[in-house]
Amino acid sequence: MNFRIVLYVLGGLLRLLGLLMLVPLGVSYYYGESLTPFLVSVLITTLTGFLLLSYKTEEEWMRKEGFAIVALGWLAAAFFGAIPFVLDGISPLNSLFESMSGFTTTGSTILTDIESHPKGILFWRGMIQWLGGMGIIVLFIAILPKLGVAGRQLFRAEAPGPTEDKLKPRVRETARILWMIYFVISFLQVVALMLAGVSLYDSLNHMFTTMACGGFSNYTLSVGAFYSPLVEYIITFFTFVAGANFALYYRAIFVDKNLLFKDEEFRFYTALILAASGLLTFLLWRDLGTDVFDSFRFSIFHIVTIMTSTGFATTDFNLWSDSAKMILIIVMFIGACAGSTGGGIKVVRILILLKHSRMELFKALHPRAIKGVKFNNRNVPEEIVNSIVSFVAIYLLIFVSSALILSVLGMDIITSVTASIATLGNIGPGLNVVGPMGSFDPIPPLGKLVLIANMWIGRLEVYTVILLFTPEFWNR
Repeated sequence: MNFRIVLYVLGGLLRLLGLLMLVPLGVSYYYGESLTPFLVSVLITTLTGFLLLSYKTEEEWMRKEGFAIVALGWLAAAFFGAIPFVLDGISPLNSLFESMSGFTTTGSTILTDIESHPKGILFWRGMIQWLGGMGIIVLFIAILPKLGVAGRQLFRAEAPGPTEDKLKPRVRETARILWMIYFVISFLQVVALMLAGVSLYDSLNHMFTTMACGGFSNYTLSVGAFYSPLVEYIITFFTFVAGANFALYYRAIFVDKNLLFKDEEFRFYTALILAASGLLTFLLWRDLGTDVFDSFRFSIFHIVTIMTSTGFATTDFNLWSDSAKMILIIVMFIGACAGSTGGGIKVVRILILLKHSRMELFKALHPRAIKGVKFNNRNVPEEIVNSIVSFVAIYLLIFVSSALILSVLGMDIITSVTASIATLGNIGPGLNVVGPMGSFDPIPPLGKLVLIANMWIGRLEVYTVILLFTPEFWNR
């Protein structure tokens, strides 16, 4: 491991993060709030970045350095991104929790009275989700010139899904295209929300956290604070869009306009959302006596936001029937599409696992048959299938372990289980204590550290973080 390379690149990342803090500084100035939290944060973050840039080296990067930069880069972003929260009076541990939840687009919050915090702080809280949505490392690649092969190492380590999805031979061009698509769709959502009567400040905040599949809101009641079905449907639509593969959008626009509906993952993603929404609509109508139209409105909104790991809420689903809550728990595990800003196991992995299981059943009946798993009419290499099986096994092990730790710390079983999957899947709210109208503040300090680790591991698709804790990784 070449630590000079790692420190040098982290320096560039922190310098960029320090410059980005000038945006919420401007928001604080506009609203006449104290500038101290962001002035101090910009100074500390930028100076640390320049200090680490002194470790410049011309040595060649290896895969190890790529994984270390991505994993430690996200961790560093969370630590330095927490400084404004600390200076706002939030405890250091809670600030780190909120910052990690922001950058990893988890949306789990420790804030209990969100509106009491300055607008600049809440803007930063939403903005870091937007930065983390498409990926702070992908943004770094798009901006920093001449990364070459090194950029490909970083892109591969951060890419959400079983394989990286390059649009162009040069990874920097791919990063720029992804961020451009992300920016354009983000702009369209701001326009749509403002046409629906939402203020520019609220539109930006909710665009940040919709497009990132993050779920932070600057209101304690989340999207329910707007009391507007139109706003809910706009956010539902853009959340659905953010939960699909952004590279697929590019190909559908510039390569084949029918590609979107030919893609197996997108079709399965859409079918799962419609099926779960339909079943939940029936259950809300049957169990709670809710009007059919309101049942559909609540169902489609919460299924889309929970499955894509966004986590917005318009009502307290803690009060729903057990069967209705079970559907939400199931879609928490599934997650969004690969190449999206969403979290979870990912739809493509679930689909390939189902195909693999079906193939194994076929082989049990026909042991001499030669049959492989196909996805989008292409054979899936056996090593990809094996990596998916391994990923899901490790993912479930981490989930069970963290839920067990929370239960040992005194949390009830529903809170422990849903807090664990909500943070590992980067979803946001869980049930009971950590429900949509509650917060993670009652979790004991050790439990918060476990959940912070969950967010970090879940956002970087398990392997990138777990590798740091293997002895082989640090051997030369």
